[in-house]
Amino acid sequence: MVDDGGRDSALSALAGLLDNGHLAPPDAIPDVVLDAGRMLGWTVVVYVVDFEQRVLTPLMPSGFEPREAYDVDTTVAGRCFRNTTPVVVGDDSPRVWAPLIDGVERLGVLCIDMPGAVDVEGESTREHLRWFSHLTGHLVAAKAAYGDALHLARLTRQRTIESELIWSLLPPLTGACTGLLISGVLEPADVVAGDVFDYSIVDGVAHVGIFDATGHDLKSSLIGALAISAYRNERRRRHDLRETASAVDRVLAEFEMDTLATGVLGQIDIGTGRFRYVNAGHPSPLLVRQGKVVKELDGGRRILFGIGSSEATPADEQLEAGDWIVMYTDGVIEARDLERNFFGIDRFIDLLERSAANAQPPPETLRRVTHAVLEHQQGVLQDDATILLIEWQGTGAEEMIAD
Repeated sequence: MVDDGGRDSALSALAGLLDNGHLAPPDAIPDVVLDAGRMLGWTVVVYVVDFEQRVLTPLMPSGFEPREAYDVDTTVAGRCFRNTTPVVVGDDSPRVWAPLIDGVERLGVLCIDMPGAVDVEGESTREHLRWFSHLTGHLVAAKAAYGDALHLARLTRQRTIESELIWSLLPPLTGACTGLLISGVLEPADVVAGDVFDYSIVDGVAHVGIFDATGHDLKSSLIGALAISAYRNERRRRHDLRETASAVDRVLAEFEMDTLATGVLGQIDIGTGRFRYVNAGHPSPLLVRQGKVVKELDGGRRILFGIGSSEATPADEQLEAGDWIVMYTDGVIEARDLERNFFGIDRFIDLLERSAANAQPPPETLRRVTHAVLEHQQGVLQDDATILLIEWQGTGAEEMIAD
């Protein structure tokens, strides 16, 4: 067997992705990827994951027959997505499933049919596969904002107006730098209204914030939009946590009556692991260390945002390498089953600890936890359930993702 055609072919394929993708609208991306793959002798089909992260849906190139979607939990394609590692199927004319990621955010998978002469395990083939899949992930993420095709492919149910507003405010669900990974998730994905989160990594500091607006309607979404906008504005002015919290409080208080939200604002020094935070009437973040929830972070308390005239002294927590900080809204633990039993904090902690014990990375942990919350309430949440998980490492986030 031979490797897949050499470096020149790989560079031609990458150039094809860049050059042909430059002016391509989102619905043309499947053809751009197919044409680039053919320069390596590959037939490549893009599969994107739905917003609930349950199904991988194919984006078929022109002239291709429709293909079936794949379940994330029970298929080989799903295993590739869950673990973000390639999976090879077959020996003669092998099929390779490769993760489709933008940086570290999981977008789906690539289905790559290779000629039988290719040594799939060869060093150059693995290198070319990594280049191709990563660049395709960046291309898909970059093009998604320029049209609705990729969005519609990921949508399993129509969103409410409230949900459209919230999703338009969110950063990528997962982001990382050397030493840190941040991942968030919101459910129900199609009708989320009052929950929102944000993060930013700048000058060696990670800024994180989560808000839960009162109610579950369009007004709740507007409150969430105001809170996150005030938070970003203060953060970008380089104001400290005390000033930022006061500004969020003031904006909500001045808008109209009963414009209230709970929330946690935090900063992590990526070099030292020092975590500073303010909590405005929100559930206490959980600290997971060595696979166990060792404490609730109860400091930095003030009343909820929107009442005004409240100050808080930020609290400090020194993190250890591998620690998780888990922020969540009350919709997670207050989800009720048919017998009106809460999902509860104990069940939530148990799921986090089991996931940590099984070395599941933060994005996969959150996917599993939110699905468990939905199943507890028979798939219909009465309140938004949002989780933001931050993992701090003394060294590279790349190792953390690979694990």
